[in-house]
Amino acid sequence: MTATPPNLSGTELSGTELSGTELSGTEPQAADRDSDVGEGVTRPLTEAIAEAERLIAAADFAETEQDLAEGFDYLAGSIAAIIQLGRARSISHPSFVTSTGPATKMGLDNPDTLYYHADVEAGATYRVRGKRGTTADLSFQVLRGDYTATNVPGGDDAFDDRRITIGADGSFEITFGPALDEPRADYFVLGEGASMLAVREVYSDWNAHKGEIAIERVDTVGSAPPEPTLERVRRRYATAGKMLLGRINTWFNFPTWFYLDEPVNTFTAPRLTPGGLSTQYSAVGHYRLADNEAMVITVPKSDAPYQGFQLGSMWYISLDYINHQTSLNTAQAQADPDGMIRMVVSARNPGVANWIETTGRRQGILQFRWQRVDTPIAADQGPTAQVIDLDDLPTHLPYAAHNRIDETGWAQRIAARQRSFADRMLG
Repeated sequence: MTATPPNLSGTELSGTELSGTELSGTEPQAADRDSDVGEGVTRPLTEAIAEAERLIAAADFAETEQDLAEGFDYLAGSIAAIIQLGRARSISHPSFVTSTGPATKMGLDNPDTLYYHADVEAGATYRVRGKRGTTADLSFQVLRGDYTATNVPGGDDAFDDRRITIGADGSFEITFGPALDEPRADYFVLGEGASMLAVREVYSDWNAHKGEIAIERVDTVGSAPPEPTLERVRRRYATAGKMLLGRINTWFNFPTWFYLDEPVNTFTAPRLTPGGLSTQYSAVGHYRLADNEAMVITVPKSDAPYQGFQLGSMWYISLDYINHQTSLNTAQAQADPDGMIRMVVSARNPGVANWIETTGRRQGILQFRWQRVDTPIAADQGPTAQVIDLDDLPTHLPYAAHNRIDETGWAQRIAARQRSFADRMLG
């Protein structure tokens, strides 16, 4: 993701389960309660869903029925995510939860990344324990309630695992908390307004193994959080409604802010990702292609531990990257003998290994990322793009014979994606 997940801080929600459907034997029976007590509890959320539906239906970039279908499916995922995150969160007893995934997409989620976050607050102290997996990158970022970095002097707000001590078995323990009089190894300061700890684990090889991670708040570990009250549950629904509309409105506008002011079918030069890590660069753009057109993207294969490309829809979410090849990183892409990676973005299958499927979308988002870099990504290391007639493709691929793939080979590529992703989710 090029932006951080919606923050759940600043609300008065508890992280305990919302268990309004489970009545204990000591709870008053319905006839003994004031009939008005429980009325309207869910109304703020249902009203927000209705308003979100209107926003989706009126989106000016929704040109086809497929666009609208995707928009309403995106809304369903957003509703599911908001409810799940609201019920799972806890300031007093935090745990890591999945910020976004295949069923709850947002913010141009990276197909190569697992996203987690936990609630924190400045002034408290937290221990984070884990075991490093074999993935390409593991990074940490402390965020404020407005989804921006806390700007702690020394860069404690965003860093990767090269700044922490990792044992021979991959284990680590780091602490986040208030500023200390003397710096301490594996201790990171929570800046003013800190409200979320975001963690990203990034794959290059999809057959790599993810790590383990857990968080505990030092002054509450060993105790239990309070049980939910009706008033707290009311606030959850009200906050969930606000979060849903904030999520929809934010990502509606994000492409306009950072993508759509660029000429169509071009890329920006590589640049530090706005709001991201100091070791992450990106090059972005947006495409519009006719059915008979293709975009040939040429980019040098980087020495960076992670280099990845993906398409996104105008709803600013990833396309189906499990059952279609809508993304490629350097571990998956075929490199030509001259060290260049040439990808072909098109609706129709051009019969090349590095085909990037638009899955029928005439327009969408283009995104490159380089992560865990030691030096800046220069302009000549970035991508170039050329739009051509698809039938003329062989004349634009200097190693066309090297790039070809048949139907059996393509099915094998998709099967490998499906199996590797299934292992990632369960591993």
